[in-house]
Amino acid sequence: MQASPRHGFGGRLSYVWQTARPPRPAPTGDRMTTRGELKYEGKAKRVYATPHPGEYIVEYKDDATAFNGVKKAQIGGKGAINNAITAHLFPQLEQAGVPTHFIERLSDTEQRVRAVTIIPVEVIVRNVAAGSFSKRLGIEEGTVLARPVVEYCYKSDALGDPLINTDTAVALGWATPEELTRIRELALKVQAFLVPYFAARGVRLIDFKLEFGRLADGTVVLADEISPDTCRFWDAETNEKLDKDRFRRDLGGVEDAYSEMLARVTREL
Repeated sequence: MQASPRHGFGGRLSYVWQTARPPRPAPTGDRMTTRGELKYEGKAKRVYATPHPGEYIVEYKDDATAFNGVKKAQIGGKGAINNAITAHLFPQLEQAGVPTHFIERLSDTEQRVRAVTIIPVEVIVRNVAAGSFSKRLGIEEGTVLARPVVEYCYKSDALGDPLINTDTAVALGWATPEELTRIRELALKVQAFLVPYFAARGVRLIDFKLEFGRLADGTVVLADEISPDTCRFWDAETNEKLDKDRFRRDLGGVEDAYSEMLARVTREL
């Protein structure tokens, strides 16, 4: 597979994989990589059992959805790009003190992870007003916030992932006070690592969504993914959107934006 130079978003010279897919990892040959029963299928991923009860295989799909599944399409190469970005960032977050479920990338679209029970409380960290935050509070999109804002939503497509507070999560048994304290701590650690990481690559991290899970022993770890599906990325010079908002808002250039983010995330500085 070859990478070709081009002038990307914001006029920067970048390298975009001609197939919109990252290079394939070497096969591990480990019996633990064998897919078993399909445990769960969501909008963007499938989760499979493995011969090891403490591990799953996650397969990333090209399916794209917005507005809690109301708008649907396929974005060519999206699954491979999101898998590659997540597999690149999660080990670095581990080194920064954020435990994750990630073990290894197995193929273009698959990774091996530690089995977790997802806590049904999504965490959104906002650095700049955008999207529903701007609409809900009447704040102009692009307004820089004085400090990171941490919000919580109940993970439910049927209900539209409603905004909740920590008291609600505890009262309904979704998480304990201790887990929520840990989740907030980890979310802000992720923020502290990602903001300068992306800034060094010419990207503003506007906001991002995280999901956490419990290991068998109850340890809370970062799960799911970090990708253009779950983050708002704007070019630092032009504010060009480099994320799923291009799909949500019918801006076009979705595949190019995802490929551009892969090139920037994996760029050696």
